[in-house]
Amino acid sequence: MATATSIKLDEDLKGRIQHLAEARRRSAHWIMREAIAQYVEREEQRETLRQDTLRAWEEFQASGLHATADEVDKWLASWGAENEQPAPECHK
Repeated sequence: MATATSIKLDEDLKGRIQHLAEARRRSAHWIMREAIAQYVEREEQRETLRQDTLRAWEEFQASGLHATADEVDKWLASWGAENEQPAPECHK
């Protein structure tokens, strides 16, 4: 169920949205809803990445296990090659 929400826009932004809506043959409502949906999706992905990064950092601090940048670079450089290498082993 959709509910109505109001948002205050300055005249410049409102005009830009209206112009884009006309150019895309969409309603201003559709443009705003789409923009908000895309923003929320992007920010949710960023937050997931942030949380994953924090967990990885905490795990590294607790265990000390890691792979060096050089080890990872060599592994990535082998991707798709005939002699593709396995992922480097983590070590202290």
